[in-house]
Amino acid sequence: MNQDYILPDNWSIIEEGFDAERVESSESLFSIGNGAMGQRANFEESYSGHTFQGSYIAGVYYPDKTKVGWWKNGYPEYFAKVLNAPNWIGIDIIINDEILDLSKCEVKNFRRELNMQEGWYNRSFEAILQNGTEVSVNVTRFLSLVSDELGVINYEVKPLNRAAQITFKPYVDAGVKNVDANWEEKFWEPLDVQHSGNEAFVTARTYKTHFNACTFMHNSIFLNGKDLEILPANAEASEDKVQFSYTIEANPNDTAAIIKFGGYTVSMNHDKDKLADAAKNVIDDAKAKGYEALLGEQKAAWASIWEMADITIEGDVKAQQGIRFNIFQLNQTYLGKDPRLNIGPKGFTGEKYGGSTYWDTEAYCIPFYMATKDQQVARNLLTYRYNQLDKAIENAAKLGFTNGAALYPMVTMNGEECHNEWEITFEEIHRNGAIAFAIYNYYRFTGDYSYIPEKGLEVLIGIARFWHQRATYSTNRDQYVILGVTGPNEYENNVNNNFYTNYIAKWCIDYALEQIEKVQENYPADHARVMAAVQLDAAEMLQWKNVADNMYFPYSEKHGVYLQQDNFLDKELVKVADLDPSQRPINQKWSWDRILRSPYIKQADVLQGFYFFEDHFSKEDLEKHFDFYEPFTVHESSLSPCVHSIQAAVLGRMEQAYTFYLRTSRLDLDDYNKEVKEGLHITSMAGTWMSIVEGFGGMRVKNDTLHFEPRIPQQWKGYSFKINFRNQVLKVSVHAGETNFTLEGERELAVVVNGKEVTVEPNTLVTV
Repeated sequence: MNQDYILPDNWSIIEEGFDAERVESSESLFSIGNGAMGQRANFEESYSGHTFQGSYIAGVYYPDKTKVGWWKNGYPEYFAKVLNAPNWIGIDIIINDEILDLSKCEVKNFRRELNMQEGWYNRSFEAILQNGTEVSVNVTRFLSLVSDELGVINYEVKPLNRAAQITFKPYVDAGVKNVDANWEEKFWEPLDVQHSGNEAFVTARTYKTHFNACTFMHNSIFLNGKDLEILPANAEASEDKVQFSYTIEANPNDTAAIIKFGGYTVSMNHDKDKLADAAKNVIDDAKAKGYEALLGEQKAAWASIWEMADITIEGDVKAQQGIRFNIFQLNQTYLGKDPRLNIGPKGFTGEKYGGSTYWDTEAYCIPFYMATKDQQVARNLLTYRYNQLDKAIENAAKLGFTNGAALYPMVTMNGEECHNEWEITFEEIHRNGAIAFAIYNYYRFTGDYSYIPEKGLEVLIGIARFWHQRATYSTNRDQYVILGVTGPNEYENNVNNNFYTNYIAKWCIDYALEQIEKVQENYPADHARVMAAVQLDAAEMLQWKNVADNMYFPYSEKHGVYLQQDNFLDKELVKVADLDPSQRPINQKWSWDRILRSPYIKQADVLQGFYFFEDHFSKEDLEKHFDFYEPFTVHESSLSPCVHSIQAAVLGRMEQAYTFYLRTSRLDLDDYNKEVKEGLHITSMAGTWMSIVEGFGGMRVKNDTLHFEPRIPQQWKGYSFKINFRNQVLKVSVHAGETNFTLEGERELAVVVNGKEVTVEPNTLVTV
């Protein structure tokens, strides 16, 4: 059974009723972020029940020493950790000498809401304390999109049955740990503590990586809406924590409140010796605006994001809530402002998958950011990899590759590999292909070729060199093979000739050769510069071509399909439908060796190749491969349902496409994989967007033109989305009998709908 406590709503995530068993799941689901920082939805007040505390600063990490039983050559020295950052949200609340703790009092009318339209998180409840005092509490929190170093909390307490002495004890605390630390160590070294008036600043530095962060707070105390303009009665300071204390007397139905400004200034953005000064500037700016104006700014900033990124669905609230939750979380995680940053699989919602960047960014996220933002955002993501090319060459050299061959890391923060499972680190090399594919995909969508001569060509050459060296000539087959790999389906390790890996290797070499020729023709100066830098000659390119032209692909004549790997048919081919449901998810029920011997597929593998290279295969090919592989797929990777949803839609199987869409869009809301308390699946959320736009909308770019084949699930009355295509914004609205197009821009746009060309004039409705 999936969880089912989030109330259906078009624009909000809502939970009603307090259940201690759900606290950690809700801490993930109600997470907030602004691209520069983010946090789980931990309570501000003390909570003695089970909780997973987490605040995170974009780009700040720690190299946690790799822990393995048996060291192998080429192992990364460390595993990157996104760090639990110092806590600025904490406010201990004492009411008539008793600490407010939801684990120790009777809780009524508990409700929380994450308002995605306006970008704020609210929690309200009534509590009866052990001393008999009844209070009503209402807390609103948001992380400013406009001033992205600032977070705001408005915490209100109203006594209900008697007068109450209420003490607010806000604090900032750098004495935090990660839940997943390998060695139980602390990651933050306190450097400086200052406080004056209502402000406090704790500066700490990460061990090893030496990121400095100043965690700050400013507090104002209100009674019935009036600022009491009081200073703390006392301040307790240690080497890594400052806590203030404010006490006020409140009669029944009076509202006592604290408004707390907090957040981080970081040495990535400021002089490390002036972080407290930078924090004071953030506080001064916030004080000058005030709470209501800051909240108003937040609503306006989110309105502007939604104006472009929203997808509307008519007639299916759960589907609507799912897609908006996905779009909201993607924008909370990454806004494209800073080319040093990337998109972590958990974003700011948890610590799992410690590194910030996987192949997910290139395979799943870039299409979303290209179509819903300015193309510069996607270009920044490509530039991130270009800037780490030297490290990719270094990573390959550690594994014995030479001559500038580049192997991009499976997981990285700074370009170095920092993932410590050998079957992933050494073998899941298909990630290199996704990085090359993203360069192709960016040019296909934006028409901006300049990236390739400027930066992309060097990346493509490094990747092609890797594939040339990684392939082995088999005298037995008189073809090139790729041995000892893990494909996208991580439930098969150390296999030979994974179809997807071999196919993308061949494609990467062919594409690199094609681009070298194109740059030579059209950008001779760039061509000369790059060739001199990488020392590439015609003889080496001929060797590459020989590998690409003679690549082996395992194929079954009996089934008429490419095989996932050489020995796939040796498995006991029991379909998922015939598997005892009590055995699911198999990754939590079975030993690893049993999983590896089974035919079960974690995520689209051969079908991932059919998704990327759709135009290389016929629809009949797709149907045959879909029918063969999907019945063995358990979809225990968050990246799986979206690809299958798109392909089911292409095949006209709308019921199946819709089921996969619901699974991808509500993966976390309904906790399909029984792990949401560890954090959300941020990168796969971009796949949800693709399953509507590319799946149901049938959007493709062919020969510089947008193509659509709109389809609609029977559960929906209609849906709409916008595409920023080459600086023109096209809105597509689909209903059962018709599709409408409107265009914001100065010039007309030709699109192809179901094979027929249609011209859309600016600000004119076109119905097909």
